Amino acid sequence: MLNRVTTPQNLDERFRDAVSALPLPATSRAPGDPVRDGVTLTGDQARELFDAQLTSRHLDLAARWLRSFNEGFHSLGSAGHEGNAAVAAALRGDDPALPHHRSTAFFCVRAARGPAADPSLEEAARDVLRGVVASVRDPGSGGRDFTLGSPALHLIPAVGGPGAHLPRAAGLARVLARAAGTPWPDDAIVVASFGDDGLSGPGATAALHSAGWDERSGVPLPLLLVCEDDTPGGPEPDGWVAASLRARPGLRYSFADGCDPAAVYDAAADAAAFVRAERRPALLHLSTVRLLGGPGEPDTTPGLDRDPLIVAAGLLVAAGLLTPDETISRYDEVGWQVRKAAEEVLGEPKLASLAEVAATLAPRRPLRVAHAVTESATRAAGPGRSGRLRAFGGRLPEDAGPMTLAQTVNATLTDALLADPGLLVLGPGTTRGGRHGVTTGLREHAPDRVLDTLPDTTTILGTALGAGLAGMLPVPELTGQADLDTGIDQLRAEATGMAFLSAGAYRNPLVLRIPAFAQPLAPGGRLANDNTVAALRDVPGLVVAVPAHPVDAAPMLRTCLAAARADGTVCVFLEPVALYPTRDLYQQGDNEWLAPYPAPGTWSEDHVPIGRARTYGLGTAQDLTIVTYGNGVRMSLRVAAQLAAEGYGSRVVDLRWLSPLPAADLVREASATGRVLIVDETRRSGGVGEGVLAALVDGAFVGSVRRVAAADSPVPLGPAAQQVLVGEDAITQGAHTLLAR
Repeated sequence: MLNRVTTPQNLDERFRDAVSALPLPATSRAPGDPVRDGVTLTGDQARELFDAQLTSRHLDLAARWLRSFNEGFHSLGSAGHEGNAAVAAALRGDDPALPHHRSTAFFCVRAARGPAADPSLEEAARDVLRGVVASVRDPGSGGRDFTLGSPALHLIPAVGGPGAHLPRAAGLARVLARAAGTPWPDDAIVVASFGDDGLSGPGATAALHSAGWDERSGVPLPLLLVCEDDTPGGPEPDGWVAASLRARPGLRYSFADGCDPAAVYDAAADAAAFVRAERRPALLHLSTVRLLGGPGEPDTTPGLDRDPLIVAAGLLVAAGLLTPDETISRYDEVGWQVRKAAEEVLGEPKLASLAEVAATLAPRRPLRVAHAVTESATRAAGPGRSGRLRAFGGRLPEDAGPMTLAQTVNATLTDALLADPGLLVLGPGTTRGGRHGVTTGLREHAPDRVLDTLPDTTTILGTALGAGLAGMLPVPELTGQADLDTGIDQLRAEATGMAFLSAGAYRNPLVLRIPAFAQPLAPGGRLANDNTVAALRDVPGLVVAVPAHPVDAAPMLRTCLAAARADGTVCVFLEPVALYPTRDLYQQGDNEWLAPYPAPGTWSEDHVPIGRARTYGLGTAQDLTIVTYGNGVRMSLRVAAQLAAEGYGSRVVDLRWLSPLPAADLVREASATGRVLIVDETRRSGGVGEGVLAALVDGAFVGSVRRVAAADSPVPLGPAAQQVLVGEDAITQGAHTLLAR
């Protein structure tokens, strides 16, 4: 018979009625014996798990109670998934785990077995409830959101949408299998759980695909994925979810009734042992139920015998380890402890200012970043000089003559690989130079730290984020700007959200390199010539850098690398692909778009802090300020030279940083002329120009402003692209319009 659970009271009453009706056994089992025939879970272990399951259930009920008078801000909804307590028990406490949001019982087991001086389920319940009431004492996020993370317990919070944490888990497993010096033992395995609702999401799709690809390719991958399937209708080992999971090549599949702790424990222990011994991925499919949905979610309609607490109670009573009355008494005792903890955390302080809220979002310590650049220069010029000389084939890059933008980035990455043994360069075809040849030769300097990946952006970023958790500094490369569309959630939620939602306990040092912006008349059309950065500029805490001239490429990239190391900064380094091979500025053969590679002795002097612009003065530089970036810098300089020949002095401001914008530099340079022309190669709607206009208004700029931007259209193929993109003619016309005022 199916019964709809609509309230916590119904759930409580059903448990009491079902347990009261359990028959007493004819014989009893010893606590150290298997709790039933054919399983390995002992009676003692079953009782331990039952206490954790009870705690998890009462945390659900307490969250609903707190919410009833607006003191609880997250309804857990783990009821029906308490079987994951047995998964935690089957693992080691030092196995890094990425649990999904219905893993409260898993958390309770880890906490009760944790390294605290006096670990207990009561303290675990208190910590969970602190997250529910948004207390600043919440050890997970410091009151910013509800998470189940704890470095002390090796729990890494899932901070994105359903399944979004799985690419990170796969990436961490890949790095864990090949890198020494991580925070975990050499034989540790990575465990990540997810619900059936996340199975169809891009995160799960990418993680399952990449895990199978790694296994088929012979890449060690100690990864255990646990799918907690609460599809209505009970256990369906032959249903759609099972069929989908079984069809994944390269992953060892197993199934268990997720409501039966003995079955879950045996299945999880077997799967974990396989992954640990073979260093190969496995997938454990658990059939669960959802008894209490989250906010706005419907409750499901499980049968009475599917409640994991009733199943666990029946197991203990049938073994003679508890009587029905003792079971209900224990249920009430745990409930009283959890309710007491809920009352205690009610009065704890909440975040009370924007400074407190944003403290862990994106710390900026520019002096420390500058010091890191100086230290790198010292190593390169001193003890590392002989290594540099060998790596560059006996001729240092600073002695090789002026370089293009692409050559400068390549030399800077080579220096970074030599200076930082934890630097990891990765992406599709990276070992062969990448799509544009920028990473050519890097593998020769660090064969174990230059990796090829699948071309999927979610997989690339997930691998990088996993590497960052392991203490490395990942520098992934995408093949193009449009690729970011399929993986933006990895940046928006998983990357920039991790430090924010873990109170700074976990960081995501990351420098993502993207060949960016459009190339007029280039092949590929809209996908190869994407010209929008709107999805990046509104990501809190994200740094977006755009080097236009080779003279800025090396110092800006070093700044991003140093900020990632020093502060855990997440950076996107947009490299204008049209400028990769450019050599000339005003006329053919002038080599004005080349620059010598800076020697280590000048790195400190040339350091470019985040959020500082560069200004080029032409003529008197008193008549017009042109604000631009990327490809717009070269075009604007060419127009400014024409204006200088006409007797007008211009200053061209290269923003260099699109986030955060160099607002102080921008307002200062705008005020110097009173006329501002914004040259924006992104689209008029949602483009960088809108941010520049807002910065001028916020800075109380008084003067004339005009904007030249790309049209609100995808970039078409061939000559038609010139109808969409910004060109020198439009810049010239805009300048003359302003100068005529």
